[in-house]
Amino acid sequence: MFPFCFEWVWDMGHLVFMGGLWYALSILGLGLTYCIIKAALDTAAGGEGGHHH
Repeated sequence: MFPFCFEWVWDMGHLVFMGGLWYALSILGLGLTYCIIKAALDTAAGGEGGHHH
């Protein structure tokens, strides 16, 4: 049931499933990328980080 298998047929069910899968993966990837870039910029800026008492 993988796209590289010869039995794969691009019908509406597969299009919807693969579209939803790539939509969800792209949202997760963009969120993770944002968090990594934000953490790198905050670390490079120095500062106290707000964890002092």
